[in-house]
Amino acid sequence: MKTQEELAAEQAAYWNGPGGQAWLAAFERIQRSIAGFSDDVLTAAAAKPGETVLDVGCGTGETSEALARAVQGAGRVLGVDISEVLVSAARARNLANASFEVGDAASYAFESAAFDLLFSRFGVMFFAEPVQAFRNLRRALRPTGRLVFLCWRTPQENPWGLVPVRAAQPFLPPMERPGPEDPGQYSFGDRTRVERILTEAGFAGVAFRPLDRMVPLGPDVPTVLDNIGKFGPLARQFVDAEPAQIEKAKRAIAEALRPHVTTEGVRLAGACWLVTAQPG
Repeated sequence: MKTQEELAAEQAAYWNGPGGQAWLAAFERIQRSIAGFSDDVLTAAAAKPGETVLDVGCGTGETSEALARAVQGAGRVLGVDISEVLVSAARARNLANASFEVGDAASYAFESAAFDLLFSRFGVMFFAEPVQAFRNLRRALRPTGRLVFLCWRTPQENPWGLVPVRAAQPFLPPMERPGPEDPGQYSFGDRTRVERILTEAGFAGVAFRPLDRMVPLGPDVPTVLDNIGKFGPLARQFVDAEPAQIEKAKRAIAEALRPHVTTEGVRLAGACWLVTAQPG
């Protein structure tokens, strides 16, 4: 079993290396696939003119830019991400009322009681030390502030991710399965675990709203197959697979995706939690 320090080091190495670079290369496609969910969480956050916002796991700064528009010139946004690669892209936006820093949410020296809103879109699931991270974030939140974040529910509720992986697995090297407390894309799927983490970290009034949307994977199956090899869990497995294994896996994925081809492209169901809370 890996220690929290080892898990944190793995996350930092991935997002400052191949993960960050692959995310940048796939940026436009990823934004299209999660656009509806992004709108949902930004609407729920309801950032107001003059507020100070902390965008956790800000990535390339797309949500930070939307939040900066909402708080207007009198407000400010701080975007924080563990990836220097992604933060550099965010800084290139040159936003007048937003700044970006590289840092780990568990240890970054945030100004105490400085923020009206703690916000995250798909960033919190990768915390190696989630209770410590949320405690640190809680200290940064004003007593009257609020927490709003978006995370994926369980793999079984997210066929957009599960269907390709299940189809490919018989033909690829075994995938290392994360433990129940390990960081990962679906690590916040269990609402009981999430509520425990937030309560231990000092939050109260934790509420969950399920969000269900169709996720567009691409205009057609060949495009989806090409993209699968560039970013995500299967892309990481392809690194260690033989060309013949990859070809068999892609044929199986294509067969599994065909029932999901629509006039709007390849679309499968996605499921998230919209989580809100206040300081305890």
